[in-house]
Amino acid sequence: MAVNDNKVQFGLKNVHYAKILGWSTSSTTGISTPNYADPVSIPGAVNFSADPNGENENFYADNGVYYVINNNAGYSVELEIAIIPQSFAIDILGEKLDDKGVLVERSDAETSEFALFWEFDGDKNHTRYVAYRCAASRPGMNGSTTEDSKTPQTDTLSMQMMALPTGEVKSKTVASTNAEVYNNWYTGVHMPETTTDP
Repeated sequence: MAVNDNKVQFGLKNVHYAKILGWSTSSTTGISTPNYADPVSIPGAVNFSADPNGENENFYADNGVYYVINNNAGYSVELEIAIIPQSFAIDILGEKLDDKGVLVERSDAETSEFALFWEFDGDKNHTRYVAYRCAASRPGMNGSTTEDSKTPQTDTLSMQMMALPTGEVKSKTVASTNAEVYNNWYTGVHMPETTTDP
């Protein structure tokens, strides 16, 4: 993109989700890849945190650490937003609208996996992310009485960020990202064309 690398990052915006509609299996490799719906905005992003799952394990030989085994089991994610959109409740959490327009949660609801997008601001450019396979848990509910001042109550989505069968967990834009890819980030899920070793 012909821009400099960021020195710092701050802020959170442009959270989207793209529902996984199904999986296609390659006849040559047998590996499944997801088919995504168009991304849908989740407005009102407040806070995002992702803690890695899986710890490295040391293999000892010759009286020392001989090899470090990498255990990348994705991330545990907490996404705080102003309010969970109805579209997310229906598309991902499996809630249903009845004939009278009432949103109903059922105990036998089937949840759906999805890709998650988000963006952090930076001093030089904004970094855009996509996590390829996420699963959300049912959110809790909270509320409190109104006193002298009104403080908005927020919703928090807990989710697991997992790897695809091909190994990809997430991607992000950097200073060298193609301008067309960067500008169209939220129009579809960008899948890496090649993965090269550093």
